[in-house]
Amino acid sequence: MLVQLCLYIYCKCLWRFVKFALRKITGKCELQRICYSRKPGAERTLKIESSLKSSRNELLQSAVITHIDDIERTVDNIMQLKRINPDTNPQFGISLQACLLQIVGYRRLIAEVERLRRDQYDSENPHHEEMLLKLWTFLRPDVKLNGRISKQWCEIGFQGDDPKTDFRGMGMLGLYNLVFFAEHDNATARQVLFDSNQPKYRFSFAIVGINITDLSYTLLLSGALKTHLYNVAPEAPSLFHFHKTFCYLMHEFHNFWIEEDPLDIMEFNRVREKFHKRMIKQLQNPDMTLCPRFAASESPMNL
Repeated sequence: MLVQLCLYIYCKCLWRFVKFALRKITGKCELQRICYSRKPGAERTLKIESSLKSSRNELLQSAVITHIDDIERTVDNIMQLKRINPDTNPQFGISLQACLLQIVGYRRLIAEVERLRRDQYDSENPHHEEMLLKLWTFLRPDVKLNGRISKQWCEIGFQGDDPKTDFRGMGMLGLYNLVFFAEHDNATARQVLFDSNQPKYRFSFAIVGINITDLSYTLLLSGALKTHLYNVAPEAPSLFHFHKTFCYLMHEFHNFWIEEDPLDIMEFNRVREKFHKRMIKQLQNPDMTLCPRFAASESPMNL
């Protein structure tokens, strides 16, 4: 244990000496070297985030948790701290600000997603009821729903005649994801629903959607989605980006389920776990972008 501790201290001191030497040789601090040598997106932002978190300076450490409205001032303070002239290094300030927008935006997105997850479906809430009925309308536009409480809900993959009980795990987050998918990629959503009702591929569309919401949520919290979101969101990632990611995962899981050709729905957990591991592996590539195969408006859904 003592040997490991000494080795850790030695490596840490050596790394700080290397950084000091590079600063003297290049005339640039570590943040500048990252911004100038890394391409925009996950490759640059992940390095900036790591550098700020590992710094001994309180200003640099706190930069990753600053309020989004204070980012510009934070960048100015960092440039003053590092004695970087904004007139001779204009691109550095722009690049660092873009990175901080992504870093802080990711943290804010986690908070927004968590808020929706904790917001439990309430049948007395008109907005919740409206969203649920929208889901039916988008998925079954030619079929009239006989009533709010109906066995017809099973046709789109709910477990009983009142869907509200199925949202307990993911709250309103699960419903918003499903409605977004059904609205913005209607053709694919209806195809997945159609396939889900075929004897060969049978699975519960809505329940799978709630499970994939849980998977998306897990990837977000673990930080695995940083690679994708830092690559697709030039500024702060938003709920809209999260919903689009869900659409991609639903589409890919549908294909994966068919490829796996499970014997029955009892194999769902095995297939889901295998799919989860595949996504984790793909997201380890800093150039990875999960590209939803649908044309969606760039305006976020009104929540």
